Amino acid sequence: MILEKLAQEFHLKQSQVEATVGLIDDGNTIPFIARYRKEMTGGLTDVVLRDLDERLTYLRNLDERKQEVIRLIEEQGKLTEELKEEILKAEVLQRVEDLYKPFKQKKATRASKAREKGLEPLAVILMAQQLESGTPEDAATPFINEDLGVETIADALQGAMDIIAEIVADDPDYNAEVRSMTFEKGQITSEAVDAEESTVYDMYYEHSERISQMPNHRVLAVNRGEKEKKLKVKVKAPVEAVHEYLKEKVITNEKSIFTDLLCDTIADAYKRLMAPSVEREMRNLLTERAEKDAVKVFAKNTEKLLMTPPVNGARVLAIDPGYRTGCKVTMLDETGKLQAYGTIYPTEPKKDIAGAQKTLTALIKKFKANIIVIGNGTASRETEIFVSDLIRQLAEQGIQDLHYTIVNEAGASVYSASKLATEEYPDLDVTTRGAMSIGRRLQDPLAELVKIEPKHIGVGQYQHDINQTLLNGALSNVVEDCVNRVGVDLNTASPSLLSYISGVNSGIAKNIVAYREENGRFKNRKQLMKVAKLGEKAFKQCAGFMRISDGENPLDATSVHPESYESAEKMLDKLGIEKTEIGKGGADQIEEKIIELYPAERKKPQNGNLKGLAALAALKTEPKEAKKSLPKSIEKMAQDLNIGALTLTDIVGEIKKPARDPREGMPPVVFRNDVLSIDDLKIDMEMTGTVRNVVDFGAFVDIGIKNDGLVHISQMSNKFIKHPMDVVGVGDTVKVKILGIDHEKQKVSLTMKW
Repeated sequence: MILEKLAQEFHLKQSQVEATVGLIDDGNTIPFIARYRKEMTGGLTDVVLRDLDERLTYLRNLDERKQEVIRLIEEQGKLTEELKEEILKAEVLQRVEDLYKPFKQKKATRASKAREKGLEPLAVILMAQQLESGTPEDAATPFINEDLGVETIADALQGAMDIIAEIVADDPDYNAEVRSMTFEKGQITSEAVDAEESTVYDMYYEHSERISQMPNHRVLAVNRGEKEKKLKVKVKAPVEAVHEYLKEKVITNEKSIFTDLLCDTIADAYKRLMAPSVEREMRNLLTERAEKDAVKVFAKNTEKLLMTPPVNGARVLAIDPGYRTGCKVTMLDETGKLQAYGTIYPTEPKKDIAGAQKTLTALIKKFKANIIVIGNGTASRETEIFVSDLIRQLAEQGIQDLHYTIVNEAGASVYSASKLATEEYPDLDVTTRGAMSIGRRLQDPLAELVKIEPKHIGVGQYQHDINQTLLNGALSNVVEDCVNRVGVDLNTASPSLLSYISGVNSGIAKNIVAYREENGRFKNRKQLMKVAKLGEKAFKQCAGFMRISDGENPLDATSVHPESYESAEKMLDKLGIEKTEIGKGGADQIEEKIIELYPAERKKPQNGNLKGLAALAALKTEPKEAKKSLPKSIEKMAQDLNIGALTLTDIVGEIKKPARDPREGMPPVVFRNDVLSIDDLKIDMEMTGTVRNVVDFGAFVDIGIKNDGLVHISQMSNKFIKHPMDVVGVGDTVKVKILGIDHEKQKVSLTMKW
């Protein structure tokens, strides 16, 4: 049942879903399944696999809860076939809970106390609505019983009404409809706790918005304002409409002598029992939806940041700006190794410009620095102006290839004070570690950022306000996917980086490094089996993602999995390619050789030439035709090698371009050698900038001034877009035009419309 539902929802074959679920249940990681089990899944991506896994968990939990609820109701002897069927066909957890609500064991309630007083039969009489003559008091008189605490007619009627109110409030269908009505017609209202106080929540001081139309970022904003005791937030429900609906359902005979009592009972049932829970559910519903969206946005931003291409050959002078304590400086070589460090004071209060210039100039000349990296925190702007002036002066002295860039330093201080940083650099102080981290973020963002808890990377929206378990789980998945997509060098990767590799936990990661330190560099992947606690299962999961450059087997430098080595070697033998040629140019023509060896059948040419022109000739004269024939040639070869065509396609791609870095296609880092201020800007000025963050309402773009400019979602495209991420991502280089300048608030509005 669950597998069928997954197949329908994801538009997949049931065999695909069965195979995928089987792989997940066997403990295989998502990166491993996505990369090395394509034949079984039909080539599902890691994104689809994650979504499928999440949905599988939900459906299994739903099924488990259904069985639990059926058992609990059955134990009470109240389970009917109709109710059981209703529970089993429920598609969401909320429906199951609504159906269980009337049978849920409650603490003493007004209704339960009334039942104890023998007033349930009176409630049945009222609900039947058959009496059209006499008075409610006449019907209640026989139920007066001082021994049971029913001393007056009013006591009897009130008790019966309490019982009916609970029945109405517990009805699953009524609850579902009231919930739906509140969502569609209700409003979220907010007002100031102190209207005289000006806060960042000014726009929400007298705010009202339909629940169904409230965007996620505003939900999180009012939640934060409420949490900080700046806002009072309420749900304004469509009370009259709800009353009318409940009356229509409950009152079946308007001529009944109990109609007025039932109207009062309905009002009480809603106000006392239904409204508080429904309003709570509305707030929770909005918050959960907003949190899921915020996590999705944060995850996407984090992915883009992690996949920023490394800047190879960068000899980095990294600066962590500051005022009173100065700017911490570290000099890193091309591999990120620390060469020198110190402190300069180009900012207030010391403002020793000359001394700072002398120190940096000496470092630049001695270590041939070609890039200066500045953190974007406190005093970044002043430091940037100082660096820009220094670059200009050095250019006049003949040093022309020096540039600078700004790096997001979020989380650097968290990392520098962490246990991990202390273990890595026990002899360095916290501030020097922080400056090193800033510099290394440029050299290899992925390798450096994995050392920091993802939530501290700083490219999200209200990340500290949302469900931290949800956030951490999603971000860990993103980091895991990115690290495995790129792969790691087994002989240089840090424990932090290794711990995200499929099948490797932090303990095994430390053991890998310990083995490396004790035995020297890894020469082949098989040596992984000698690492403590890394067994066959972990080896299968991780081996393909570990790279060994200049090892004993050239295939170890690729993402070809050891389980496919035999097939890869047979293929190379058939094509006349030596393994030693991998990565050295000798395997560049592998696709052409496959087409030559396994020519695909081609249709008879229109010009009447003889049937069966060689595919290789087509490669020389008709590259598009040859490209089309490659998959068919691969299929033929795969049959010969007894291997899947998708797997063989990956092997061919890897041998042609061993360990190709997927980050190569990402937008490059934008470097500068001059600085702007907001006073330099003019309306309609065209600029190139880098996207630093993407949120629900737009994107923040670094255009070279102190504060990032905002491109509102309405200014991103001439056509309608649902979300800014449909157009841009973190790290993208974009062309923008100045739309508005607010000198007082130091804010700049940008447009991408041309």
